[in-house]
Amino acid sequence: MTNIGDNNPYGPTTKLLYSDIGFSDDSSVSPPIHQSVNSVAESAEEFADISSVPLGDKFYARHGNLTTSRLAKVISSMEGGESGIVFSSGMGAITTTLLSFLKAGDHVVAQSSHYMGTTEMVTHVLPKMGIKTTKVDQRDSNAFEKAIQPNTRLILIETPVNPSMHITDLDFVSQLAKSKGILTFCDNTFATPINQKPLKHGVDMVMHSATKYIGGHHDLLAGSITASQPIIEQIWDMNMNVGAIPAPFNSWLALRGIRTLELRVLQQNRNALAIAEVLENHSKVKTVYYPGLKSHPQHELAKKQMSGFGGLLTFDLKGGLDAGIKFIESLNLARNAGSLGGVYSVVIQPASMFGGRLTDELLDEQGITAGLIRFAAGIENTTDILNDIEQALEQI
Repeated sequence: MTNIGDNNPYGPTTKLLYSDIGFSDDSSVSPPIHQSVNSVAESAEEFADISSVPLGDKFYARHGNLTTSRLAKVISSMEGGESGIVFSSGMGAITTTLLSFLKAGDHVVAQSSHYMGTTEMVTHVLPKMGIKTTKVDQRDSNAFEKAIQPNTRLILIETPVNPSMHITDLDFVSQLAKSKGILTFCDNTFATPINQKPLKHGVDMVMHSATKYIGGHHDLLAGSITASQPIIEQIWDMNMNVGAIPAPFNSWLALRGIRTLELRVLQQNRNALAIAEVLENHSKVKTVYYPGLKSHPQHELAKKQMSGFGGLLTFDLKGGLDAGIKFIESLNLARNAGSLGGVYSVVIQPASMFGGRLTDELLDEQGITAGLIRFAAGIENTTDILNDIEQALEQI
């Protein structure tokens, strides 16, 4: 069977199922788990060859693994990228990439609002390495240009961002960066490649916390980067030292989960939009933040660069912290859990979850109020999840 790449008429789910066909000579319908840490070389020449090939999966597990490489192939095919690499976690992917391209004296432009781990990285870790960061409001495209300095090497993007649901203009930022020889890195975790493809807008590197929508079942930890072959090889070279390598079983779980990515995401999109529309008109809700709503200040930009609006939304309850606590306690279906993107709906109160790790200043900077609720829609029947939310709001 011919390998299915990017230049074909097939839809997303077909690509998810078949893009790794022919990747290995195994004939199993379900790919096996390649658990061995190393492989046997038949000669000194072969040993020298397999030990020096970037992203090679026939030498030692830190160099590469067949199961993990297969997963990287499917993710990069979905993102429309030339190559990819998988890590032990999303933060492993972020950290290794930053170490690959930054050194003391460099400057980074980041957003005021990022995933908590990214925020801590640019706020606390990079300064220890002599790397400075300027954070900007991602809603103001001109702010990115104003923040650039002669030593700027990287622009960090996350869109939509967690938990404020702000959008970054991918075309503007990527064109700006290319005009100045600056690399761009986009966290595409919450959009997924079903809803958004940053590489097609000119971004250089796309990252996923594969723990979330890629795996989709709340049972694995992994991360990924998709980019051009030269960029991926440079990141791989750094990861030979960092060692943020996923276990083959986690890669296999993610490979199994990604096959249904489109089916899951489309239902999560539907559920999130239905929830947002109900909450927008509810008397106990102050504000709803979801790019799929016409009332979202960046709705037109979201429509321009996204084909769907994702399964994540946030909303501010009028009753503040106590109302949020009562709401979550009253839910019967959605689970009160930190990670998201799987088949179950999960909900948190960011002021409680992030408050233990972020300062009051950073919480305020990211727009995290006491009554803010982050709701990640699962794949439940839409009517059931709406009824559960309605009855929980009645308990406030």
